[in-house]
Amino acid sequence: MLALTASAAPGDNDGARRHGKARAEAAGTSAKSRATVTNRGRAHVQRNVASRSLQRNVVSPRVHRDAVARSRDTVTTRSSLRNNRARTLTESNVATRNRLRARNDVAVNRDRSFRTRSRVSGENNVAINRERNFRTDRTRNFDRSRNVKIVNNWRDGRFSGERYAAFRNYHRQWHNRDWWHHHHNRIVFVSGGWWYWNTGYWYPAWGYDSSAYYPYDGPIYTGYADLSPDRVVVNVQEQLQRDGYYNGPVDGVLGPMTRQALAAFQADQGLAITSTIDEPTLSTLGLG
Repeated sequence: MLALTASAAPGDNDGARRHGKARAEAAGTSAKSRATVTNRGRAHVQRNVASRSLQRNVVSPRVHRDAVARSRDTVTTRSSLRNNRARTLTESNVATRNRLRARNDVAVNRDRSFRTRSRVSGENNVAINRERNFRTDRTRNFDRSRNVKIVNNWRDGRFSGERYAAFRNYHRQWHNRDWWHHHHNRIVFVSGGWWYWNTGYWYPAWGYDSSAYYPYDGPIYTGYADLSPDRVVVNVQEQLQRDGYYNGPVDGVLGPMTRQALAAFQADQGLAITSTIDEPTLSTLGLG
């Protein structure tokens, strides 16, 4: 029993070797099979990875169009941004120019307003000064006229010369109406009395009407028969008023106020004081 256990028969050893060899071959085949399977799996995985990579690298037409559209949108957006910036800058520049222009307009308007006010103020000052001077002169002349006496007698030597002959030679003539019409063809009724015209002067027609009234008894120089005595007096009163000598009514009546103003004017002009309308006075007034 012991001998059999310790060693085996020769035939059994061969079978064992064959069996071991078969198992080793089977194991090797199995290992190869597993290696092949493993390699195939790895290749499959690699192919999948390559396919995915290829899919990522190869862009479909739709994806390409989308990408192009996004790129165009990006370019359009950037262009819009640039345009908006340019428009904003332009609007800002326009606003700045408008503000500067508005400031310049305000400055110009202020300058014009100041010039206008200055001109108006200057004109007002001139007008005020002129009015003050006129009032002062007129007041002075009025005061002076109060100091000049009215003259009713023209026989003095101051009234020599042809231009005062009508006053030197004047005296009242009393005649009836028929006589006056027979000797004079120009007779008018003014200021309450009858006046006749003779060689450039109007004279009172005493006796033409018993109720006639004459505020002034003496000649009135006109130079023309078509200018009535009251019209001549009105012209003289208006001119004396403009010159600051007369402040009474312009009524065509040669009364005391008008004669006083005439006397003051004649004294200032160095004329003979007749206190009435004579040829030198009418000419100096600019009415003859």
